[in-house]
Amino acid sequence: MIPRSLRPSLDGLPRSATLAINERSAALVAEGRDVYRFGLGQSPFPVPEHVVASLREHAHEKDYLPVEGLPALRRAVRAFHRREDGLDLPHVLVGPGSKELMFLLQLAYAGELVLPSPCWVSYGPQARLLERGLRSIPTDFADRWRLTGRALEAFCADRPGRPRVLLLNYPGNPDGLSYTAAELEALAEVARRHHLIVVSDEIYGPLHHRGENVSIGRFYPEGTIVSGGLSKWCGAGGWRLGTFAFPEGLCWLKDAMAVAASETFTSVAAPVQHAAVTAFTELDRRYLEDSRRVLRSLARSIVGRLRSAGVRVHDLEGAFYLFADLSECPGAQGFSGSRALCEQLLQDTGVAVLPGADFSRAEGELSMRLAYVDFDGEAALSLASEVHGELSERDLLPVTGRLLAGVDALCGWLA
Repeated sequence: MIPRSLRPSLDGLPRSATLAINERSAALVAEGRDVYRFGLGQSPFPVPEHVVASLREHAHEKDYLPVEGLPALRRAVRAFHRREDGLDLPHVLVGPGSKELMFLLQLAYAGELVLPSPCWVSYGPQARLLERGLRSIPTDFADRWRLTGRALEAFCADRPGRPRVLLLNYPGNPDGLSYTAAELEALAEVARRHHLIVVSDEIYGPLHHRGENVSIGRFYPEGTIVSGGLSKWCGAGGWRLGTFAFPEGLCWLKDAMAVAASETFTSVAAPVQHAAVTAFTELDRRYLEDSRRVLRSLARSIVGRLRSAGVRVHDLEGAFYLFADLSECPGAQGFSGSRALCEQLLQDTGVAVLPGADFSRAEGELSMRLAYVDFDGEAALSLASEVHGELSERDLLPVTGRLLAGVDALCGWLA
């Protein structure tokens, strides 16, 4: 019998929570259960047709491309950030999803990872896999789950001089909130003073509900890496293409990551990279605006329902998530923590959400993340195209009724 022998950093580490809840939801559906799938944050919207056409056109491309990415794509990404974000980031690295690039950055940079909490489920486990130093800075509801300059300064002053990477994500997963320019400027001042590298994960930037995403790179251009890709604003998660854009002064880090990439994934699929050039250069403004209008309308409806059930939740600003404080809900009382609560919720109602503990919150905190994506995005865009201005709940009800029914089931259980 072959003995069990795993690296200590992997032994006992569970699968990614978002992927696990998606697989479990699918299994329950296969068993005949009615499940409201609010766990995995996959864009409900189709890939724009002109981008799909570009993929078809380049399906014959079979050669390995440069490790750092197709030159035309790197130029397109640089131009995209210049045009959309007001940033000039001359060095771009293309990878099979920004998730892989996050991992390679932690592999390459000998420094501590700093995460505001709550945060996306995979940031911390990647640090654990690499046996990298990891520290969290808790945020709270009163600060809109945002890291403040004051809190970051106190953290850095506690153990000064260490090489560190601060990872920010906004509009955020799991909270659907963003930062104001003033908040980002305060964080930038601290990052500059303590020589931090900032990875600004703006994968949801184009899905700011008002199209008003501001990058911290405007205030800390010399130390900010901007992470992006096709999975969220372009609906192409399964295509697996992410980008890191670097300032001149961090070219050495990009080069080191490219070395690691050359020994791991080699390069991203050629047809996908060619199609990505189209996505970044021929931005479908109507598609983006209608996507934002749909999400904006749904956010209003869902937040209103949750508040009526005693849930503490902020008005949402971007992406398709919300992070809820359930501590004052009658139905949440008596649970030892968010994991037990969310498990019972799934068993009782078929509503699949993720516990706050999966997003680096304390085990005993009663919180959850809901991804409001269980609807037909293509049909929603078609309805949106027929309405000028703000979309009402009634406008979208033919395609979002099931999603709202799931939220109502959740609210009834909590109340």
